Amino acid sequence: MKSLGRLRLTVAVISIIYILVPLLVVIPASFTSANYPSFPAQGFSLKWYTKILERPEFIEALGNSAKFALLAALFSVIFGTLAALAIAKYEIPGKAYITAFLTAPLSVPQLVLGIALLIYFTPMMLAGTPTGFLIAHIIICIPYVIRLVLTGLSGFDYNLERAGAILGASPVVVFWKVTLPLIRPAIISGGLFAFLTSFDNVTVSLFMVSSTMRTLPLEIFSHMQDAYDPLIASVSSLVIFISVILILILEKLQGVGKAFGG
Repeated sequence: MKSLGRLRLTVAVISIIYILVPLLVVIPASFTSANYPSFPAQGFSLKWYTKILERPEFIEALGNSAKFALLAALFSVIFGTLAALAIAKYEIPGKAYITAFLTAPLSVPQLVLGIALLIYFTPMMLAGTPTGFLIAHIIICIPYVIRLVLTGLSGFDYNLERAGAILGASPVVVFWKVTLPLIRPAIISGGLFAFLTSFDNVTVSLFMVSSTMRTLPLEIFSHMQDAYDPLIASVSSLVIFISVILILILEKLQGVGKAFGG
């Protein structure tokens, strides 16, 4: 039993190191004073962070990423929460198949999903438009909201809703005063994860984006093809910082392990 515990600990440590190695390389490289990426960093300088302000394409791309991520998170929370409530509360025929269909983007490779969306959206004149881009991001974000809200509903006491109804509250009041406050942490966690998923997405965005609509991950990808300098490391470090902040908020609200464990 002890040897099994040591094996699990070893595998966990190796996995954590494997995940953290890119971060431990990118972040120090962003502080180099050299004109080329280096690890360990050559000297210490903040010039590559100040240069971000001199590149309007990155500032505009950051605004686009934040805008689409906020909209995708908003619509994903609305539709995903309603879907999760319907799945959890009602005996719907074929509920298992509906759940599998709604969460399918979690298991389908995003490359395949991006190609499918491009083929489907092109005849509808949505490919390369902001509307098509937003719909694509909503599709990949909704499964996370559904999963997190279903986890929040797994221990929900429906007697509280019945008590509110017996006391004369309408269904809307019961939802607003009873159900929503109890599952609010799960909904907020789903919204944060949806925002993070949309903000960091590259694969699906590549098939939906146009030349006049760029997001920050795509701008980083494009810049890497044209130049090789620490500017990319500094921009990537900012993306990492935003992602870490959102994950910490998610951990504070519900706990990452608890969010996906139910």
